[in-house]
This record gives sequence, C-alpha cells and structure tokens, in this order.
Amino acid sequence: MTTFDARWLGEHGIGRFAAEVRARLTPPVSDLKGADPVSPRGLAELELRGARSFLRSSSLFLSPGYAPPVRWNGPVVFTVHDLIHLDVADESSRFKTLYYDRVVRPAVHRARRVLTVSEYSRHRLLEWSGVSPEKVVVVGNGVDPAFSPHGPVHQPGYPYVLYMRNTKQHKNVPMLLKAFAQLQHPEVRLMLSGKPDDDTRHLALRLGILDRVVFAGRIPEEKLPAYYRGAAVVTMPSLYEGFGLPALEGMASGIPVVVSATTSLPEVVGEAGVLVDPVSAESIAAGLQQALSDSELRTRLRALGLERAKQFDWDEVGARVRAAIGADE
Repeated sequence: MTTFDARWLGEHGIGRFAAEVRARLTPPVSDLKGADPVSPRGLAELELRGARSFLRSSSLFLSPGYAPPVRWNGPVVFTVHDLIHLDVADESSRFKTLYYDRVVRPAVHRARRVLTVSEYSRHRLLEWSGVSPEKVVVVGNGVDPAFSPHGPVHQPGYPYVLYMRNTKQHKNVPMLLKAFAQLQHPEVRLMLSGKPDDDTRHLALRLGILDRVVFAGRIPEEKLPAYYRGAAVVTMPSLYEGFGLPALEGMASGIPVVVSATTSLPEVVGEAGVLVDPVSAESIAAGLQQALSDSELRTRLRALGLERAKQFDWDEVGARVRAAIGADE
C-alpha cells in the first residue's frame, strides 16, 4: 500500500507533476486529503496522520512535494523540485529557512529516496544536504500530448512573444520589459500570463511599451496549447528554475524558445533553444530578435524542439517514480 499526499494536486507546477505521477502509481494507493500541505493546518494534519501510523503497520508515504512527515511508521519518499526557498531571497523567510533546516534536511537523510526533477536540482540538494548521492533520484517532468503543433491556434490579430509568468522576483519580468523595449519589431507584442500588476504596468509605461504589453490573465489549462501554438516565440528569462515546464511545452508546440542560460533551463532545452544572459537586457533582446527574425534559425529550432520534447514523457516519469519507491519489485 502507498499513501499518496494528494493535497498537492492543483493547477500549478507541482500540482501537474502530482496528477501525472498519481495516475501512474501501481494500486493499491490511498490518497491523503486535507488542507494546503504547507499551511499550519496542513502540516499539523500530516503529523496527526503520522502519529496514527505508529498504531499499525504503515504503508509507504509518497509526496509529490517538499513537506515530509516527521513521524511516519514506514518508508518515506518525497519530492524536492528545487531549493528556491533557500536560494532566492524574495522567496525565503525565517520560517522557511527553519523549516528546511529542522524538517526537510533531516527528512532527506531518513527517507528511502528523495525525488527531484533536474540534475541541477539534484546537485543543489546533494550540496545542501550532504546526503549520499544514491539517495536523490532525478525523475524529471513530462509534457502532455495536448502540447503539439496540431490543434487550435490563438489568433489575437498580432504576433506575440509569450511568457508564462507570475509576479515573483525570480521570473525577471523587469529585465524582459527592458529587453522588449529594444526590439526592432514594433508590430510584435509581449503577452504575459496573469493579471496586470502595478509594477509591470508602471515600468512598461516608463519604457514606452505599455501599448505593446498584453496581460492575458489566467489562461485555462484547456486553452494553453492554443496560446503556445499562436506565439511567435516562447520565452523564459527566469533567474531561477528547478525545471522550466513552459520551455518544454513551447518546444513541444513547435515554437522557438528563448530561455536563460542558468539553473535548469539549459538542461531542459539542450541545443533546441536560444540561451541568453538573464541579467542582461541586451542579451535577452538579441536572443528574441534572432528568434523572431532569422527564418532559417526558426525552422531549425522548431525541428530540434519537437525532437527534444519527445525525450520528456510522463509514462517514463511514472516508471522512474515506481522504481524509486520499489513498487515494481
């Protein structure tokens, strides 16, 4: 029996990973449900469940997220997608630092296995925790078949560069705006997922590009593939990513991608994307300009991206997870 922490399911990066892994687990599986797994109530619920597990022979506990039980009468496997809460100041706090030091790090040493999604994240985990290398397993991410060159195309009436972003600092939106202001393509617009925020609007206004920045709002999951297919370029100039799923989804959709040459992104795109320096507006602008203007490069990136995306399969991710927890033994 496997107890799966289903509280991570949702419309976010970990939520998608959780859903795809859950669908590929070998029965019998019991879903742990309740409050947000990293809320005070959620953390308390997990420890209460762990305390009860000592009253009986317990199952393996599997979490698609980074909140492991302190007490569990059985093997534990959990997932640390990255160390952004420690590595990025804007994502950190005193509580998060203490939680990682007092809960996550000891759990890494106690766990049967710790899963992660990239070699970059694995290296950081090994460096931070000091655990033996065989303890941390890269299972990766996959791409849904819905992300392909075939199907409905979002057609707003203008060419656009798409960035699936939020307003967090590591997403590097201000530098992207500065780069976009340098482009020699006045007809191209920058489409940002999410609602308009004052910082982005005010900077775009100062740069004279507010009329060329489109806030797409929350794009429903079922419409995402069409937005990718409609883009001239998909970009991801982040300062930090544990994986970078939008870059993979862009490649799978047959769209040239321009991404940061940092953290996990070069590992995801390989030779199939344009790599840029995320702290240089000039570098980002040059990469976007190249991907928009060079027709030969666009053709080559499309072909390379489609082939690259084939290497990321959710069935293979599921198989790696099952192997890591010993489910297929």
